[in-house]
Amino acid sequence: MPADARGRLLGAVEVLEPQQWHARQTAHLQRVSPWTEPFRERRSQQLKHPVDDFLFTYYSHSPGRLERWHPGPGVVLLDAAEMAEQRYWRTVTATEAEALGLSADDGAATVDVAAFLESRGRAVEFVDMLVRRTASRAGQFGCFGMHEWAMAYNARVHGVRHEQLPLRLGAEGTDAVVQAERLRCTHIDAFRFFAPEAAPLNELQPTRETQRDLEQPGCLHATMDLYKWAYKLAPAVASELIADCFELALEVRATDMEASPYDLSEWGYGVVAVETPEGKAEYVRRQRSFAQRAAPLRERLLETTSWLLAAREQLPAPQAQGPSTHRADAPGGPGPTAPGELA
Repeated sequence: MPADARGRLLGAVEVLEPQQWHARQTAHLQRVSPWTEPFRERRSQQLKHPVDDFLFTYYSHSPGRLERWHPGPGVVLLDAAEMAEQRYWRTVTATEAEALGLSADDGAATVDVAAFLESRGRAVEFVDMLVRRTASRAGQFGCFGMHEWAMAYNARVHGVRHEQLPLRLGAEGTDAVVQAERLRCTHIDAFRFFAPEAAPLNELQPTRETQRDLEQPGCLHATMDLYKWAYKLAPAVASELIADCFELALEVRATDMEASPYDLSEWGYGVVAVETPEGKAEYVRRQRSFAQRAAPLRERLLETTSWLLAAREQLPAPQAQGPSTHRADAPGGPGPTAPGELA
């Protein structure tokens, strides 16, 4: 890409003095440290937490990356030479500094939008498409969290994913619930972990190719995945939004496990007994609440992807490339989420 394209600030620009962005950086670290530091401590002792570890082990964003603060695109930080050394950051050019009324000695840095889009443009397109389609649909509230039960089906043969946790109803009782309930999971990254005998019982057979057609805002895992789609676009997504998505995802995961067949009472969690009418009603109540709280986060993420895609229109056309090989299941890092994550 030509140097003049990389050196162009796109869109409205906000300039932050050192004390301003240092305060936001410190506030972000103080906010996420109660999540990251206990995880590091448990990991050093080879301990596991059935709820809190999920967002660090299932998803590929490390504690260190979560702690790293970025303001998002269209923001200039003064006296920020160390930020300019990070990937997808750059120093503000002399011409840009002059246009902003700044001095070349101000050490101004900003997210390198052009470089980010050159490398991650297809990821921006995918996230925008999937999140926008999800937001356009009505939420479905009839699955009652049966995905975790389907994963534990026929546990006497296959075992369970959370071996440190007992099954509330035992293996036979868990199987009986799966056989008695309708399985209506729409989320590929839950469905793909179903026990082999449970998968054919699901009314839908989600695939990576149909994800864009099935994802819907009532799904707990679709809400948790807002965290994934936000951090996948860092540093072009503000860290405050990433932390907001993480915080909601952590609450959702607690309900996900309380409604599961596992007994988490020793960890201080309650039970959402979805095998009963009362439990189903409570699950739907929480499900609707999570969907309502996720909606503004989804909108904020779409505001960022829209900004980035509009910014790309101002850049020179890229050189011709071969057919896109980008897929939603491109490897995203180690661990069980790799098939469902963007690179």
